[in-house]
Amino acid sequence: GVTIHRPVIYGNIATVLTPAERETSHYPDHTHRWTVAVRSAPSAPDSDVVGGADDLGYFIKRVTFKLHDTYPNPTRNIDKPPFEVSETGWGEFEIQIRITYVAESGEKATTLYHHLKLHPWSITFPMPNASAVPVEPEIPSPENAAKLGPVHSWQYDEIVFTDPFQNFLNLLTAHPPTPLPKASINKKPVPFHSSNPASLEASLKGGVPEFTSAMEKDEADRLEEAKGKIIKEQEKWRATLIEKEKELERLQKLLTSKE
Repeated sequence: GVTIHRPVIYGNIATVLTPAERETSHYPDHTHRWTVAVRSAPSAPDSDVVGGADDLGYFIKRVTFKLHDTYPNPTRNIDKPPFEVSETGWGEFEIQIRITYVAESGEKATTLYHHLKLHPWSITFPMPNASAVPVEPEIPSPENAAKLGPVHSWQYDEIVFTDPFQNFLNLLTAHPPTPLPKASINKKPVPFHSSNPASLEASLKGGVPEFTSAMEKDEADRLEEAKGKIIKEQEKWRATLIEKEKELERLQKLLTSKE
């Protein structure tokens, strides 16, 4: 009945290549430089890096990033921290992330998926009060995109180990994770997530996003709200179903009496 977890984030940061970088690149059609990574969720103090306060190498043996097949050696194995891959490119695609744990864990590998994000969130996720009419997103020019700053796309997750082997449990307890701050001390923006549209406005103010424990509560509140809406909808349709069944029973009795 013992469970222990480790908070992690996975995702990417992307920046627009400068004209000089594009001129010297082996791929002149590439427009962005990006890094995809798996990191501990807490950020180091006064750091401009999202997450990464803790070294995950004590329980992660390898992280495998499966890039698009057009990249040379698309399967990249990273066997020591930092667990990340940096590349250049021009298009967005899905990256498979496979986390393999140290041998003493006896745990199966975990597979995650991340959609590489290159373009500003404001381009593809309009604010809630925007027009409901679908509009084809317009990709900004490299100059305008560069002015908007780096694009961040990160997902918080918790790797949970249930009834771990004693040796592995000892290893985990010997390396307690840095707790997430209750709130961002430096007023860093909330990482944007499509399930929380309000976070978009904060993320557009620029700066390096940071995960906090308050976000966990916010997410739990949003899940409870959604759960309540689903229950109400179920009750509504259950009442409708009962009403229809009663009507069907009445009609069947009426039909039988006429026969």
